[in-house]
Amino acid sequence: MADSYKILIADDNQANVELLEAYLAGVDCETEIAVNGQDTLDKVASFQPDLILLDVMMPKLSGFEVCKQLKADPSTKGIMILMVTALNELGDIERAVAAGTDDFLSKPVNRIELTKRVENMLRLKNVENENERLRQYIEQMENSRI
Repeated sequence: MADSYKILIADDNQANVELLEAYLAGVDCETEIAVNGQDTLDKVASFQPDLILLDVMMPKLSGFEVCKQLKADPSTKGIMILMVTALNELGDIERAVAAGTDDFLSKPVNRIELTKRVENMLRLKNVENENERLRQYIEQMENSRI
């Protein structure tokens, strides 16, 4: 994996944030906290995370809306989003998928399940980044022959 990943924890509940931070202690990452939907969008711009652990029920903008906005923007659509929420009805899962989430985890969160999903999502992000570098390299090589 990369040197150190950046994970943004977006949750308005301090106890949830502390729990997620504790669960991520074994993952090689730097974390930042966002306390509502708008704060999440602001922190994405400044922190540039590789992965967002995104709560759905937040003030100002819901996690669904935050996810939809990030996935619609070409500069942020590659950020992996793991929705972590107390909502677990099929309709909520469908809304999360429609918003563009990469994965969905229901509360209460199991530490092993969270860390495995985070590690797998970061591994996938690393592969996507490498594919993009190779694509750009091939494009550069093709352009230099013209």
